[in-house]
Amino acid sequence: MELSPNRPKWRQVADIVSERIRAGVYPPGTRVPSVIQLQAEFGIATATGQKVMRALREEGLIETVSGMGSFVVEK
Repeated sequence: MELSPNRPKWRQVADIVSERIRAGVYPPGTRVPSVIQLQAEFGIATATGQKVMRALREEGLIETVSGMGSFVVEK
């Protein structure tokens, strides 16, 4: 997927994943793509992927379980 050079990549990817959560592509309780999967899909760096995950956690959309991955929060 092509990202715009006019906005930070982490914000664009976080917005895309957030929209997918709201649209039900990733329903509550399901695992969201890992940092490695985000790298593959969007061509971003590891640090950028980590920033995406941090933003989604701060927005209350996902929770991360050590050794298990990140999951959409049940609301």
